[in-house]
Amino acid sequence: MAKSESWEWIKAVAVALILAVVIRGFFFAPIVVDGQSMMPTLEHNDRMIVNKIGYNISEPDRFDIIVFHAPQNKDYIKRVIGVPGDTIRYDDDVLYLNDDAVEEAYLDDYKAASTSRPFTGDFDLEDVTGYDTVPDDHFFVLGDNRQHSKDSRHIGFVHEDEIVGKANMVFWPMGDFRLVD
Repeated sequence: MAKSESWEWIKAVAVALILAVVIRGFFFAPIVVDGQSMMPTLEHNDRMIVNKIGYNISEPDRFDIIVFHAPQNKDYIKRVIGVPGDTIRYDDDVLYLNDDAVEEAYLDDYKAASTSRPFTGDFDLEDVTGYDTVPDDHFFVLGDNRQHSKDSRHIGFVHEDEIVGKANMVFWPMGDFRLVD
């Protein structure tokens, strides 16, 4: 009887481990925010869940927060600003997508508290990438903390194959549990 019970426990643990590996490998994964580039939306050391399957059936939307493989074998967390075909420029701290001014409400509080102006320096897509529009299968990303972010202004476009998934839930610290936009 003890041998049978031990065997059942071994099988249950093995199944649980296999499920954990499959879920983490293909569906969801934890990630730790490293640095201040996404403040105030995300804080240094926030723990998040990355949805790895969502972009298998759809593409990132403008303003999604994504995790992607970046240079130096690191994963970055940034906000999608431009999708394929977009023209992008900043003028006088205002984002223009396809020549239309776009409000970035998620930056309002941070801009108000910041003493540095402009919050986002003037640029157009061609100045920072050499392209006048975002190419097919690529995305232009920025950190919310524009003055302290290594993003598409520095590393170029993010190819869709480099995207790990969408990060929209902070699970740790427990007191900061929330969904983010």
